[in-house]
Amino acid sequence: MKSLTILLACIAWANAASAQLSPEQQHRDRGIILFNQSKAQVGEEKQKGIIFYNQFKISSAITHLSLAAEAGDADAQYYLGESLRRKNRFITLEAQHAYEASALQGNVYAMIRLSQRDNDLCNTMKNCPTSLKEPREWRKLATTSTEQRAENGDAEAMYLMFYMTGENKWLELSAEHGYPFSQYYLATEYLSGKGLFILPSKRAEAVERYMKASAEEGYPLGMMAYAEILANKKDYDGFRSWNIKAAEAGYASAVFGYGSYLSEKPSQYGFEYDPIKSYALIFTLLELDGGGGMKDYANDILPEIAAKLTSEQIEQAKQMSEEWKANHPPLSYFPDKL
Repeated sequence: MKSLTILLACIAWANAASAQLSPEQQHRDRGIILFNQSKAQVGEEKQKGIIFYNQFKISSAITHLSLAAEAGDADAQYYLGESLRRKNRFITLEAQHAYEASALQGNVYAMIRLSQRDNDLCNTMKNCPTSLKEPREWRKLATTSTEQRAENGDAEAMYLMFYMTGENKWLELSAEHGYPFSQYYLATEYLSGKGLFILPSKRAEAVERYMKASAEEGYPLGMMAYAEILANKKDYDGFRSWNIKAAEAGYASAVFGYGSYLSEKPSQYGFEYDPIKSYALIFTLLELDGGGGMKDYANDILPEIAAKLTSEQIEQAKQMSEEWKANHPPLSYFPDKL
């Protein structure tokens, strides 16, 4: 109780002191006194928050990201702003404070989000909070912060230049420089009919080349898209390989697919029949109760798989599910960062 009293006194002192500071100083200093956490503790809270954010568990994400954001972590501040915006469906005052705190530390993603305020629902509702800068000023700062990095060969910065300008040259350059999300995005653009190709076969080659590159760079959505290309070519060995790799990377849709295919006899894609592992993988998805629909899909298919198992085998599968979670990255929908 004594330590809590001291903490509350510090918070009260910090609030009083912040009233004497400019808005920018308040945002820069926010949280320094609130929690005297080690870098490891801050990093742990941030990672937990991002895991929950990627699982669409927004309330849980906010709880952990708030702690890391208050301690001054710029990435946590950005993801906190995103979580609050998604929860409320518009930029609230708290979300804007989080974005601004991140942007003032140089986070370009936060600058870009702040530059989009005129397109936010808060603008339609006419309740956008007062900003430290106008959207055009944030956009200018984001461009200035990014353009030189892009010119120097930073592939992620090239993608951000594409995002801000809409100029395809930046997307193509980013993909050529190995940014996996750009490789995936460019491939999907070509797949949808964009880009100029004399022959359909050349378009198909470009789609496959960039999807393969994205997959090989470790982007799970790229892995599954490339797996689909291979399946369409009846390369089922390749399809199985990339489906498994995407599942092992934690991609929820890939885990569902892998688990579903293991319950088939015969398997459409040549997976070995293994109903116990099938149940284990699908059972793992039940933790995704924050949205995205995956829990519902899992609940729909689990009874069908359970009908093929004894009660002892079901318990074995549940233990296998725990072992899978302990030895693989957390489940994720891998939402876009912007």
